[in-house]
Amino acid sequence: MPDGREEVSIKILDKISNIPSEDWDACAGQSNPFVSHAFLYALEESGSVTSKTGWLPQHLLVHDEDEKIVACMPMYLKNHSYGEYIFDWGWAEAYNRAGGSYYPKLQAAIPFTPATGPRMLVKDGSSDRYYQVLMSGMIQLAEKHKVSSLHITFPPKGQWDRLGASGFIKRTSKQFHWENRGYTDFDDFLSELTSRKRKAIKKERRQVQEQGIQLERLTGEKLTEDYWDVFYQYYLNTIDRKWGHSYLTREFFSILGETMSDLAMLVIAQHNGKRVAGALNLIGSDTIFGRNWGCSEDFKFLHFEACYYQAIDFAIENKLRWVEAGAQGPHKIQRGYLPREVYSAHWIADPKFREAVEQFIDQERREINYEINGLMEYSPYRKAETS
Repeated sequence: MPDGREEVSIKILDKISNIPSEDWDACAGQSNPFVSHAFLYALEESGSVTSKTGWLPQHLLVHDEDEKIVACMPMYLKNHSYGEYIFDWGWAEAYNRAGGSYYPKLQAAIPFTPATGPRMLVKDGSSDRYYQVLMSGMIQLAEKHKVSSLHITFPPKGQWDRLGASGFIKRTSKQFHWENRGYTDFDDFLSELTSRKRKAIKKERRQVQEQGIQLERLTGEKLTEDYWDVFYQYYLNTIDRKWGHSYLTREFFSILGETMSDLAMLVIAQHNGKRVAGALNLIGSDTIFGRNWGCSEDFKFLHFEACYYQAIDFAIENKLRWVEAGAQGPHKIQRGYLPREVYSAHWIADPKFREAVEQFIDQERREINYEINGLMEYSPYRKAETS
């Protein structure tokens, strides 16, 4: 090249199975289970993520001059906004009312997974320039498909800042996360709470036991098919009660168990020898991520125990710093999960529509900051904890 930099090439593949797992994972690293080749393969191979479900893979690969993959990015062409957890339904409605066509759009994300993690996957030790190549490649793909917009959801702050510096619109949202501050056990964590909140959590945990509930945490080879059979039914039961859509197929959980069992932790609750509820978590290098919950019977406080307190116990025992318990849920505050910013970045093709989105996001960011500051007033900690 005239400036002396190496030649690179960009390719788009519509199946993760067409990308060697070792090449993808060399870029993805080991810190986040959701960007691994195995997780994305489970989504696609199970039929959970396909063009029929509105998620057409458009994975972006960067090859160096030796034709080696040095960077990549999970991307999807979408004709709806389901399964994203960063909401843009209002944008779609406004653009359509103005005579535009909001869909299709491009999404750089992990489908059905509201968890922060790297989106621009660059091989360790590779040139920092590859981030810029990925960002340019995203926009080129957006222009090729003539989409209205391109969205990168739940990137870490460092990548979010890179995207902003390259002209993407920076948006903030909030979730509720628990932080391990070097606790030795659950009681050590409770000792940092106010007396009233500490007593309330102890009461909730005690009442679960008094109902005759036994809980077990399963991982690795203990995650047999019969557990996935039961858990999938819990998953469907919960979806039905919430009038939602069952994004994940039964096959997804089998593939997950075959390929990622060591990174999965399933909490199973039993009552009178019968399995009655379950909570699925994925394990990263410093975070345990709560993903799915379901039950066949309702028991008081069991949801909090299975989803929140068991995850805290696991994080303390395994010296993980964070528990991310999924989207929404101000009720998590009194259980030690504090509000925390999460991020997304957006590219809008239409200049006038971009201006309108920027104005909306500016106002929204002020509201998010106000909400987080207000919610921190309800912190259960004796001295409000911030990160």
